[in-house]
Amino acid sequence: MSIKISAKANTKATIIQAGLEIMLEKGYSNTGIQEVLSTSGVPKGSFYHYFESKENFAFEIIHSVQESWVANNLPTLQDGEQTPLQRLRTYCDIGLTSLLTGQCRKGCLIGNLSQEMSDQSEVLRTALSHVMTARRDALAVCIAEGQEMGEISRSFPATELADLFDSGWSGAVMSAKTEKTVRPVEIFINLMFGYFLKADVQPMSHRYSAA
Repeated sequence: MSIKISAKANTKATIIQAGLEIMLEKGYSNTGIQEVLSTSGVPKGSFYHYFESKENFAFEIIHSVQESWVANNLPTLQDGEQTPLQRLRTYCDIGLTSLLTGQCRKGCLIGNLSQEMSDQSEVLRTALSHVMTARRDALAVCIAEGQEMGEISRSFPATELADLFDSGWSGAVMSAKTEKTVRPVEIFINLMFGYFLKADVQPMSHRYSAA
């Protein structure tokens, strides 16, 4: 029984991985089920055994992507061997290296689908929103720890800094994909760590309150 369960799990994972790679390249609308089946080497009947529809398939891919994000990034954001600010920088360095390795071609599936599908599918929009919230919350925990240590500015709430960090990172990755250069990501890193996260920075409303 355990062997059969493992085989089923592997088959489903194979289909999801094939769909993920194709969706990263072509987006949701241009991803065909037949291409996914041909790439994964799985018969059509198996696809509909695991997934009710293409929308459900994309939902499962989003869930899989988030599981991978947690496995690959949460240890970095929670690494007790580094300070919170160092963890955030390591997080960015890992992402930058990934972009360079992939020649800025694929970007982030969550960001790509958010652009494409948020107005097309409420199911996928909700799933994407939950992923973004989970990532923001993970970043906020790290930022809050840095604020408690006096390493990161307390002039902004941790959740707002996390929102800015995650949105800015996603936007920079999208720009890098469009421009085929990591320069937007490098600019984001320089500004984020050179200004917004600095312990002595003040909000703009405070800086210009005398005007």
